Amino acid sequence: MALFNFGKKKEKDSNCCGGNCDAESIAKAKSTKIEGAFVKVLGTGCTKCNQLEKATKEALQQLSMDTTIDHITDFSQIASYGVMTTPALVIDGKVVSYGKVLKTEEVVGILKKARE
Repeated sequence: MALFNFGKKKEKDSNCCGGNCDAESIAKAKSTKIEGAFVKVLGTGCTKCNQLEKATKEALQQLSMDTTIDHITDFSQIASYGVMTTPALVIDGKVVSYGKVLKTEEVVGILKKARE
């Protein structure tokens, strides 16, 4: 059966973009993922992404926390988080929500849980 490569495991490409990124953009995406603000909104700048950013700012204000939010629009940086559906919310480097617009109350709950 080895004649037709049956039984052999196929290697998966571990790159987020299927190998189309150069080394510089991958390094930049990884450093952005590790460093920077503790709250990030991932999205292309569409209406839903902006709604999530607004709800997150309101939640941060309710909790008397720093309202600085990074809005990441670069696809290679978004993909470095493993997110393929935006908008997404990242807190302390972890994706806590993706693919939907959270309400302010939902973000407050997530932020409280993240800070415990």
